[in-house]
Amino acid sequence: MRLRILWGALVLLVVAAVIGVSAVGILSLRGSNQQAVQITFHDVQGAMVSQSAVVNKEEDLVTYHIMDRNHTAVVLFDSKNGLVCYQPGGGNICLIRKMLAADQKNIHTVITAQKHKLLLPRNETQFSREYLGILSRKKVDPLTLGDHIDRLCNHTSIYWLQKSNRPARQRLIYFCIDICFPNNVCVSVCFYYLPD
Repeated sequence: MRLRILWGALVLLVVAAVIGVSAVGILSLRGSNQQAVQITFHDVQGAMVSQSAVVNKEEDLVTYHIMDRNHTAVVLFDSKNGLVCYQPGGGNICLIRKMLAADQKNIHTVITAQKHKLLLPRNETQFSREYLGILSRKKVDPLTLGDHIDRLCNHTSIYWLQKSNRPARQRLIYFCIDICFPNNVCVSVCFYYLPD
């Protein structure tokens, strides 16, 4: 009987802790200039995919959290510094590239999105693929990239990326990240090492 009471108390304590952490998370988002946007879409194969984006309007910053094979990849769009930062699941490397005009347009749609949950219809969504080569000899000093990227990439190696055509067959693709925006544009970004 005492064991049953102990287990019951433990379960109630865990439930209270989960509710408390969730409430603190929601209140911290409400108290700041940040807003969470959930984007749901069907990928090319038709499977349902869900991503979350945290929008900081004051800082012109959008941070995507993308679940992929039990890891969460992070993609940070920093409009003020004109940079996009990719951190694959595991967080042992950061990859940086300069923002393009299309990135600015796509991020603007996330920042101005009014709904907290967005469902992108499959028949209206444009899918494209982008290949970025990792320049392994061009290590970057995080202090030159701004506070947000410095915090995200804390104590990890940071490398520049270079856009290129489809990689040659002998080059192995390091990983791909699918990112969807509220304007029905989805981009699959694939990374591979460039011989430099």
